[in-house]
Amino acid sequence: MASLDPKQRELTAQVLDDYRRAPISEGLRSTLAFLERMTLAPDALTPDDARAVLAAGVSKAALEDAIEVAYLFNIYDRLADSMGWHVPEEGSRFYEGAAAMLLKRGYG
Repeated sequence: MASLDPKQRELTAQVLDDYRRAPISEGLRSTLAFLERMTLAPDALTPDDARAVLAAGVSKAALEDAIEVAYLFNIYDRLADSMGWHVPEEGSRFYEGAAAMLLKRGYG
């Protein structure tokens, strides 16, 4: 988060602390709730969960993108855990460089 301006850093911290109370759009809040359920309680996920996200103004394409990204991160996380892959420490410069590269390529 070092490359974020102070307002972005504060908002990111609020979302990570509790997205339900963070000052974000209802669309983003609904998307995060959907992804949380998809990750932690997939058997409880229903079409009504997707409908709630769409009703909050999120496009079908945006929801599909969010699902695909979360799905891939879930796979990578499970692979890293099960195979003992080294994951750089949170305070290392690795993540700042990776974030800059992603932003340069249009993510963000």
